[in-house]
Amino acid sequence: MNNPKLTRRQVLGATVLGLSATPVVVETAFAQAKPAAASAALPVLSPTDPTAKALGYVEDATKVDPKTNPNFKAGQHCGNCLQWADKNRKAPLAKCNLFPGKQVKNMGWCKVWVKAPGT
Repeated sequence: MNNPKLTRRQVLGATVLGLSATPVVVETAFAQAKPAAASAALPVLSPTDPTAKALGYVEDATKVDPKTNPNFKAGQHCGNCLQWADKNRKAPLAKCNLFPGKQVKNMGWCKVWVKAPGT
């Protein structure tokens, strides 16, 4: 019978590789376990934010100036946009893929609005 023996180097190498993966596994587990309320701690995007200004963000889509934004159509708002990063399309606030670290208002709108599938 062949009796495989590990060398000290192989044991140490396997241990080091296993330990180096531990933070990734732990971080992934914690990231998945974060409650939905974690996004509630994010600040709400201000229309005066430089990125918001550049993209024409407004907090109330009913106040969009159609002359300034000819692509705007009634009924468009953040809650039915592809960039809305929450499964709940009726939530009053949610993260937006265009404004990392901030939340946008459901009834907001910006020039990058794209209809989300199924809405």
